[in-house]
Amino acid sequence: MENNEDLKMSLTEHLIELRNRLTRALIAVGIGFFVCYYFKDWLFALITKPLTEALPKNSYLIYTGLTQAFFTYMKVAFFSSLILTSPFIFYQVWKFISPALLPQEKKYVVPFVLSSTLLFLGGILFGYFVVLPPAFRFFVSFNNQYLQAMITFNEYLSLFIKFLLGFGLSFQLPVLIFFLAKLGIVTDKMLSKYRKYAILMMFIAAAILTPSPDALSQVLMAVPLLVLYEVSIFVAKFAGKKKTAPGPTVEEQEE
Repeated sequence: MENNEDLKMSLTEHLIELRNRLTRALIAVGIGFFVCYYFKDWLFALITKPLTEALPKNSYLIYTGLTQAFFTYMKVAFFSSLILTSPFIFYQVWKFISPALLPQEKKYVVPFVLSSTLLFLGGILFGYFVVLPPAFRFFVSFNNQYLQAMITFNEYLSLFIKFLLGFGLSFQLPVLIFFLAKLGIVTDKMLSKYRKYAILMMFIAAAILTPSPDALSQVLMAVPLLVLYEVSIFVAKFAGKKKTAPGPTVEEQEE
């Protein structure tokens, strides 16, 4: 009975810790939101640049409801705040999972926050500069004298956010593998053995994470995932749990 109560208290403490970390992350995102909303016009130009450069001259984005533009600007500020406060958010994630780590493993806080942030930003920048421009040029290429694109900014922004968040989160693969290796769930040998199945799963994941149905954007997401998978094998080799040598048996001790 006492063990059950201890387990329940431990579980309650974990839930309280999760609530505290989420609260701090949300407060940071809220502060970042107001900062980003102040620069909403500059962020608007930055976010729409991949599409406006692909659109024909004298083309523009539209909105179809009185309140749509206001709420769309709020989405811009919120998405920008997520990027701005991502180091603090990853730090809160680390503080939540660190009690489960060994004392010598808790020293990885700076590498974790730094690598997670750089990979997240790297995925977003890769999607923004490498994937979105050719994808939008492909979609806009159907524009002709009979068919004219009239794109709402709300629709474009939803696609933009899903696209870049998909890239940012998918680039966290090495960090995920690091913790799975620390827990002993995966090893570098296991990752090497099942490489061909992983390649198939990555193309499936790319098809799911990229909201656009064209094969080009899906391939452009799958290729960096393959590279990150190979990097993850080395990460797993570094982070894998070392097996301790078995101690002497009772019979050996008696001898």
